[in-house]
Amino acid sequence: MVPKDGGGDRGVETKGPRKKERDRLRKRVPSMASFPFLLQPPNGKDEGQKYVHEEDFEDTPVWVGVLTMIGYGVLFIFGHLRDYMRIFGLEKSKMPEEAPDQKDFNPLYRSFDSFYTRNLYRRIRDCWNNPICSTPGSTFTIVERETKDYGWTFKDTEKREQYFNMGSYNYLGFAENTGRCLEDSVVSLNEYGASNCSRRTELGTCGLHVELEELVARFVGKEDALTFGMGFATNSTNMPALVSKGCLIVSDELNHASIVLGARLTGAKIKTFRHNDMDHLEKILRTSIIEGQPGSGRAWKKVLIAVEGVYSMEGSIVNLPDVVRLKKKYKAYLYLDEAHSIGALGETGRGVVEHFNMSPDDIDIMMGTFTKSFGAAGGYIAATKDVVAALRQCSHAHVYATAMSPPVVQQVIASMEQIMGLDGTTKGKERIHKLAENSKYFRTRLKDLGFIVYGNDASPVVPMMLFMPAKIAAFSREMKKRNVAVVVVGYPATPIVESRARFCLSSAHTRKQLDDALEKISEVGDLLGLKYSSKDC
Repeated sequence: MVPKDGGGDRGVETKGPRKKERDRLRKRVPSMASFPFLLQPPNGKDEGQKYVHEEDFEDTPVWVGVLTMIGYGVLFIFGHLRDYMRIFGLEKSKMPEEAPDQKDFNPLYRSFDSFYTRNLYRRIRDCWNNPICSTPGSTFTIVERETKDYGWTFKDTEKREQYFNMGSYNYLGFAENTGRCLEDSVVSLNEYGASNCSRRTELGTCGLHVELEELVARFVGKEDALTFGMGFATNSTNMPALVSKGCLIVSDELNHASIVLGARLTGAKIKTFRHNDMDHLEKILRTSIIEGQPGSGRAWKKVLIAVEGVYSMEGSIVNLPDVVRLKKKYKAYLYLDEAHSIGALGETGRGVVEHFNMSPDDIDIMMGTFTKSFGAAGGYIAATKDVVAALRQCSHAHVYATAMSPPVVQQVIASMEQIMGLDGTTKGKERIHKLAENSKYFRTRLKDLGFIVYGNDASPVVPMMLFMPAKIAAFSREMKKRNVAVVVVGYPATPIVESRARFCLSSAHTRKQLDDALEKISEVGDLLGLKYSSKDC
């Protein structure tokens, strides 16, 4: 097995006896040069000026916050009342619970999350998990369901209805059933079948996998790349192969659950910094490096900063220039998750790095997924050849998981070649520009209508704040009545008092479709009293 961690100095030292003790301890740790396949130390030192990073996070009106808390308070009171009724058999519950002979064990279902799911989420479960039976284009067809037991179970009504799609991550419109992507995927299906039925390290690698990895590395500007069959697993199974015990991970508080899980599996010390708060990030880096590892005071083997390009619940973009500045200043490493930014940001779709006109060399580990802009499934890690070579030996997702399905690989190749212009057309570039226009137009119009909208103008994700619990279901249901399918989000995906509707823009959306949707959103906003913004339009 290839070692995962090298040693090496990682920061500032104090003087006196404490310094001598740390020097003595460090002699036990091998130098980074002992493991040439590991991350190379960042070159240069850039302690330039802070980047001015402007995003919109309008404060919640006090009266809205108070009413939201009162609303949840009432729901919790009735939730506890219903739980007492279930104890005495006055109401039935279909939630899983411990067997009578296991009551003395640690509870599996008695947490707050279970209480929330049982008494709040279940009542409005019709707003989520709607099956579709078409491609997720600008419009799609939804399987209509009904419930006769208040959300415990659902039944297919055998009705099918078409809706305007504002919830899918089909940013560039490549999830379609016509065109080159479909045709090439059908050819690969006929040639390779639906699956290689083996992991990559045995008999699962075919020519398409090699071609895709070379194309990804070329696209993002790194030496090499490795692909995986699942985007979530790309984070959760690869972070443990990069860092382990004795390392420090400094993670943005809004990072995706896959990063959170991956960080916990590493065994490393984890510290979180407030979202995009560069002063807080620097304070954590400086303090952690000075103090060293808890207990021993040894230098950290590695310090890894983990951030996302676009934060999908906030519509926010990472302050990459300042993150890179601090990464270089404190000689840390940078892990960038571009799941929602690759293909969607930048003049040529190369993500948040291109958006800020920065060099890929500033990013040590570039991660991304194929499930959004490329209309497929899976993910990738792009880095130096040495890092990727180490991952080929250590990554559980590469060593143990089944290889990506060949037709899915071909879908990514075909869409990526169009984005890069390798098909000899400008169709890919046109899609990127259309997405940018749609995103800014839709966000600006929502603000003009009086809604509180979070995030960055360049983000294809546009969160519109709902706040109050009753308005989560009301907004979703009213929009559905008007044949617009939207995603509403509440706890635990967001803070309990920051419920929202999350619109996902696509290059497949026409201006007429967006105007029609905005008119209906404004109508529902007036009906439900959702225009909370106090800013001048």
